[in-house]
Amino acid sequence: MNLLNTLVDKGLRGEAPTREEALAVLATSDDDVLDVVAAAGKVRRHWFGRRVKLSYLVNLKSGLCPEDCSYCSQRLGSKADILKYTWLGPDDASKAAAAGVSGGAKRVCLVASGRGPTDRDVERVSETIRTIKERNEGVEVCACLGLLSDGQAERLRAAGADAYNHNLNTSEATYGDISTTHTYADRVDTVRKAHAAGLSPCSGLIAGMGESDEDLVDVVFALRALDPDSVPVNFLIPFEGTPLGKEWNLTPQRCLRILAMVRFVCPDVEVRVAGGREVHLRTLQPLALHLANSIFLGDYLTSEGQAGHADLEMIADAGFEVEGMDEVTLPEHRAAGGCESAEGEGSRASAAVPDAQAGQARTDLVAVRRRGAGTDLAPNA
Repeated sequence: MNLLNTLVDKGLRGEAPTREEALAVLATSDDDVLDVVAAAGKVRRHWFGRRVKLSYLVNLKSGLCPEDCSYCSQRLGSKADILKYTWLGPDDASKAAAAGVSGGAKRVCLVASGRGPTDRDVERVSETIRTIKERNEGVEVCACLGLLSDGQAERLRAAGADAYNHNLNTSEATYGDISTTHTYADRVDTVRKAHAAGLSPCSGLIAGMGESDEDLVDVVFALRALDPDSVPVNFLIPFEGTPLGKEWNLTPQRCLRILAMVRFVCPDVEVRVAGGREVHLRTLQPLALHLANSIFLGDYLTSEGQAGHADLEMIADAGFEVEGMDEVTLPEHRAAGGCESAEGEGSRASAAVPDAQAGQARTDLVAVRRRGAGTDLAPNA
């Protein structure tokens, strides 16, 4: 397929495809999905070999968020039966983080629901970061606390944070359909604040919310323009009790095409398969390792993932290896500078087109987290 040969050549040079080429990846058929995976896999292996970086989530504060993000089980008005608790102390958070590190995680992601942190919250999280760093030599810490005010990113960096996550989630044109309590521009501003403060920027998307192919391409090119070091690709977990609880628009093949498109657009960036991989990729999860070089170990914020030992077995069985603490994740040129700005502007479709091959609703695969942080039960790591 000439398209795939062109994309591989560009990817090996660190160049982005055109918008038309990115859209063409999403438009390939299920019959061609293994060819698409094989092509994107060449790009992934060129920049990252067979290493898989493991990250581990610690939900510092669960539920009761004042924002109205339609996809989120912690949103204002959510009826999802999730764990709800206020801030974990540094000791409890550190113990949760240690479970992930002992399971092989190189990065710990500290997440708290809410619009954004107060200055007191920043100090609270800073103390937690310092505690985790003192007890776990070499671990990376990423904070994800919502929208940042001036000076807060610098304070987190001074406390020892290595990265900051704030996802764009969807295209600018459709963002107002997902949330009304903040804007797409607010999210972009926070990613830029983190980057300017010297934090490694982490920003990604959520697929499966009813968006069009054009929306997916728009948000991935917007992410490339922001120059993040890591791009988490989430697949919507349709929680009952949320506005998107009935959005079952993804198939395993569709998920693989999305991951391949992200890899082609950001060839030398850490691409992470994040929330929803068990729900939507299911038995095809190992194929995603040929596209992404990073996954979350164990559970997510409010839902359970597959067992941590199963994640490790999957990585080994697929012929990959867990990235060690002493290994540098990013290619040398990215660690020093970053990828180019996005190439190729184009018009977007005026209306979202539902996936003609949408999967059956698998509500049995959505398991609310009942263990780990905020509970008395051992975490999954």
